[in-house]
Amino acid sequence: MGKRPVKEKAYYMKSMRDIIKFYTKQGIITSPGTQGELFKAAPDDIPGMVSMIQNLFIHIHWASRYGISVTEEQKEHVQSRFVEKILERIITLDNRPLTETRPYGRRFYGNCRDFSVFLVSLLRYKGIPAVARCGFGTYFNPGYFEDHWVVEYWDEEKGRRVMVDPQIDDLMRKRLDIQFDTLDMPSGHFLNAAEAWRLCREGQEDPEKFGIFDMRGLWFVRGNLLRDLAALNKVELLPWDVWGLASRSESEMSESDYVLLDQAAAAITGESNEVLTFYEHELLKVSPVIVSFTPDGDLQERIY
Repeated sequence: MGKRPVKEKAYYMKSMRDIIKFYTKQGIITSPGTQGELFKAAPDDIPGMVSMIQNLFIHIHWASRYGISVTEEQKEHVQSRFVEKILERIITLDNRPLTETRPYGRRFYGNCRDFSVFLVSLLRYKGIPAVARCGFGTYFNPGYFEDHWVVEYWDEEKGRRVMVDPQIDDLMRKRLDIQFDTLDMPSGHFLNAAEAWRLCREGQEDPEKFGIFDMRGLWFVRGNLLRDLAALNKVELLPWDVWGLASRSESEMSESDYVLLDQAAAAITGESNEVLTFYEHELLKVSPVIVSFTPDGDLQERIY
């Protein structure tokens, strides 16, 4: 998959032009690699891109709502970390152009991270600056903040960033009673992990409201904070990949560890260039080999 280009370390960015240039280029995760030609037929507009993705993917945790029983083989789809591998699986299941709607049985069974990372890859392919954000959605489980990923891209015409949730189709919109535009999300419906961390650390929210299923607490927010920081550096890992401070138990965390995370979260929410400086810290940066908590056990995986 190659290594991250050393010259692209994001903390060297000094201007909006640098930021736009950085997020227009693919990273090691979003690169379509040998499958890049498949993107040529994709639509150029955001609604068209999102519609195409929704016709290629099924959210694995929503499958039953579509009347689908997930097979053992389909359960493995979510372990596809790199977009190149996702594309390989999609085209193996159905070798028609990506613009052709797949029947449910021949779709990629992914999660919010996969929808988002795939859209980021497509946007960057089209020359549109984009970044995946890891955090928590407020529109899935009333009163709680659910583990979630979305996309931010730079809209040149509007002169601002736009947030998109590419997984929300008509069925989800109806079931969740979503009234806002998921292709241009208003603030407050999604908290990036840095925002969530600060709310919890400052006592404004209960950490036990953050997570998914029976996994909740400040430890969960901590893991997402590291994933969001990594995604801002174009290393968009799986929701169950851990490294550095994400791999420590609560009892193993020191006060200095919490201070470091507080500083990183403040830099992210303040949109400071320091946000990407923090990524170089040995306890925050994605290590070449990480641990992935999979149904088959805890596996060591090489990222680069």
